[in-house]
Amino acid sequence: MIRVLLADDQELVRAGIRLVLKHADDIEVVAEASDGHEALLLAARHEVDVAMLDIQMEGIDGLLAAERIAEQTPSVRVVMLTTFGEHAYVERALKAGVTGFLLKDSTPQELIQAVRRVASGAPVVSPQITRHLIDRYLDSDEEPADPRLDRIAELTSREREVLAMVSTGASNAEIGRELHLGEGTVKGYVSRMLTKLRCSNRVQAAILAHDARLLQGER
Repeated sequence: MIRVLLADDQELVRAGIRLVLKHADDIEVVAEASDGHEALLLAARHEVDVAMLDIQMEGIDGLLAAERIAEQTPSVRVVMLTTFGEHAYVERALKAGVTGFLLKDSTPQELIQAVRRVASGAPVVSPQITRHLIDRYLDSDEEPADPRLDRIAELTSREREVLAMVSTGASNAEIGRELHLGEGTVKGYVSRMLTKLRCSNRVQAAILAHDARLLQGER
């Protein structure tokens, strides 16, 4: 059972998401918070697997709460929920270690699938946000300053292939089918790749891959 924490300062929003997730027999909402401070306390107290946080809340907002959850309870996967399109928020959230970023107008099925994917360690980003991020990195003339870029040279050719596919949002199973590898083997490659790059999750690695122009067609 996937144990979920909901944090949003609007009770109606929490009720709507709770109702959606109730239809999934493998997901249980075990705690609800109305602000980031309460979310921090409940995430540890209820042994949460996934925390779904509103990006803007009174006091400690969702972004700061996500950063502190990553520090205090790193086993908790965080999904940010927002109605906003401010991409500065997206980048800060992803680089802080957030595993997913969804718009609140996502469909019920998208919400359920997002919880499942995030719980398994896979990144989830709304298509609109993903497209913007990719376009931003493709169009940027600035040289990225992330020191981790140098570590990509330390990856083996197979690890670089895996990283390129991770950056497209592919799951371990999808990578395995494409590269003709077992899912367990792919998991090992992903783990070693993240360790070498010093990335805490697949989303951070995906951003790094785009910075490094690893995908075919990036210049």
